[in-house]
This record gives sequence, C-alpha cells and structure tokens, in this order.
Amino acid sequence: QVQLVESGGGLVQAGGSLRLSCAASGRTFTNLSMGWFRQAPGKEREFVASISWRGFSTYYADSVKGRFTISRDNAKNTVYLQMNSLKPEDTAVYYCAAGKDTKMVFSTTQRVGSWGQGTQVTVSS
Repeated sequence: QVQLVESGGGLVQAGGSLRLSCAASGRTFTNLSMGWFRQAPGKEREFVASISWRGFSTYYADSVKGRFTISRDNAKNTVYLQMNSLKPEDTAVYYCAAGKDTKMVFSTTQRVGSWGQGTQVTVSS
C-alpha cells in the first residue's frame, strides 16, 4: 500500500492557476502509475488525468485537456497537477490516486489501488 498526501488546493478566480502536489510514501512509488480524480458536491468521483510510471505517457479527461498538465518527479516521490485557465465547473475536491499494480495510464476508479485524503479547489466566477 502507498500513502498519498495532497497539497496545493485553495480558492482562485476564474482564469487563474493552481498547482496540486501529491507526496507518496510506502510502497515503491516509481513502479506505479499515478492519477488525479475529482468530486464535486452531489456528483460522482470523476477522472481528471493519469501518468505512467516513468512519465512517458499521460491521459486526460476531455474536460481538462489543454488546460491541465500532470507530471511526476520520481526522485521526490511526487506527482503534480498544474491547472491553468480554471473555470467555476472545476470546483471540486481533488484526489490523488495510485494505480492498482499497474504502470500504465488509467481512467477508472476500479484501477486505483490507493487514494489520498483530497484537497479542495474552489474557482470563483
């Protein structure tokens, strides 16, 4: 099991930027793909982005493509989500996720082995 701790959430105006970080410990981080999901009030948790174990492959939800960038630093056991051109509909709790015994990108909650506790992102109009 890998332990995940997110940081970097907050309140930002529409059009602004935030960078989320997720620090991993425990099981070998470098052997796992990583991702971000989000959950807005009253909605199901949805996929945002994922990255393969060495960072060569990335995958994004259509709703964030071109605005968000996922990256990782295996030397620091950290994955990032750079969010630009934020919109009010991006408001949600953002969760870091580690792939379940996989090194490849993923996009469903069934492929997640570990979750972080979440960090709130609020975008005001």
